[in-house]
Amino acid sequence: MAVVHPFKAWRPDPEQVEEIACVPYDVINTEEAQKLAEGKPHSFLHVIRPEIDLPEGTPYNDASVYQKGADNLKKLMNSEIFNQDDDSAVYVYRLIMDGRSQTGIFSCVSVEDYDHEVILKHELTRPDKEDDRTRHILTQSAHAEPVMLTYKDTQGIAALTKSTMNQNDPIYDFTAADGVQHTLWKIDQTKSMVSKFKSIEHLYVADGHHRCKSASRAAKEHRKINMNHTGNEEYNFFPAVLFPMDQMKILAYNRVIHQVPDNFLQTLSEQLTLRKNADPVPSKKGDITIYYDGNWYGATLPIKREPNSVDKLDVARLQQFLLSPLLNIDDPRRNENISFVGGIRGTDELKRRVDSGKAELAISMYPTDITELVQVSDDGLLMPPKSTWFEPKLRSGLLVHTF
Repeated sequence: MAVVHPFKAWRPDPEQVEEIACVPYDVINTEEAQKLAEGKPHSFLHVIRPEIDLPEGTPYNDASVYQKGADNLKKLMNSEIFNQDDDSAVYVYRLIMDGRSQTGIFSCVSVEDYDHEVILKHELTRPDKEDDRTRHILTQSAHAEPVMLTYKDTQGIAALTKSTMNQNDPIYDFTAADGVQHTLWKIDQTKSMVSKFKSIEHLYVADGHHRCKSASRAAKEHRKINMNHTGNEEYNFFPAVLFPMDQMKILAYNRVIHQVPDNFLQTLSEQLTLRKNADPVPSKKGDITIYYDGNWYGATLPIKREPNSVDKLDVARLQQFLLSPLLNIDDPRRNENISFVGGIRGTDELKRRVDSGKAELAISMYPTDITELVQVSDDGLLMPPKSTWFEPKLRSGLLVHTF
């Protein structure tokens, strides 16, 4: 039984929402954040990427970074352009990208559900990234950005979502600089929506594993110091947008290898059957396309006998039959010889990195399917790192949860 928790959201004035709302913290680096926030003093990047307001070279985990983020959020909340709703609510959030719409429920979910496997994970988290997000949450006394979850849809949720969109005027409706349209409605029948989610057995983390884990850690810290803890305090909940499975779009998560051994093409051809002049974008599951020495080579990945749900993933097959045996990349999370490129950047970015000398080889992947993600989660297994790239991305700064 999934818990959906209405909350009193802090949110921008509709006239300012386009300047305030921004991309999530983890899809850009500091330099990119600085450029996006240039000339935008109210951009939410000043909250989620506060190092852009500090001297160049300030470490991302310096105490001043966390304090600056908290100060910037407080300044925004004390302004006339950012206000808190009078009542607790849940919302409908629709994104339209390239003519395809994706509509979810924006609410808070329960830390207890995360801790007790109602919200299922499919990736490991890194302690350093957990530490970073946990400190931001604790210093700001807020969850500044939502996570992306998915669920197996029911007719009741879909019907109430549709009626909200048809009968209510949106509180926001704008198109961001990247061409994605963001529309948000407040749900009138809050209790009904909360009740309908009680029939959902599991929620699945799509994007935001570190934010989920950090919310759990922050709640644990508050439980330690709150002698009157009841479980109903706002720190026990964190914001999420919940999308039905059939609306989720996953792009490929591609790889680049910075250095390869001499005569690597010969070694590779002994392991895989290569097809020269292949299409840079693989056309079906199990296929990859490799860019090396100015050419695109197609190949089909082998698969283990009697594979489990993880072994069937293309990213796992790549690890088992290419990265580990041929390139000695046994732990792609920590190996500096591999980098990951989100599919939104396209295969031209792979070619550019190799042609410019920043890498020697690139691997174009076929996207993981949402049903594969859910199956791995249901089996209690973990996917290899960087298995999924979800688009479109949620906008940060639309609804902020404080505690």
